[in-house]
Amino acid sequence: MKHITFADKSLMVGNTTADLLLQYAAQLANTSSADTVLVNAISSDGDEVEATFLLDAGAPIMAETTNSSQPEPDNHAADRYMLARLEPLSVERQYPASQADDDPAARSVLDEFEV
Repeated sequence: MKHITFADKSLMVGNTTADLLLQYAAQLANTSSADTVLVNAISSDGDEVEATFLLDAGAPIMAETTNSSQPEPDNHAADRYMLARLEPLSVERQYPASQADDDPAARSVLDEFEV
């Protein structure tokens, strides 16, 4: 699980959803576009919530790891939505192959999305 901080709110979502939110936000910023994404999350109070993120060039979004033992909220629909909109080469454009080979974190993102 990861904490997603957006403006002054912090929510917990699964690792894949958090990574896709950041990746999609970066792509939207690169193309001067915007979109909204609805995700299931766990609030700072521990409640299950639905959160709608407005992703654009000015989106103040950050992800950080957590040691939570709570089960990840189901975000298969949101994950599929974002993956369908990410261009297949968007990850490669952000991390050229030579850079990804030298950067374990970049390689991890590429491997996770089988790029």
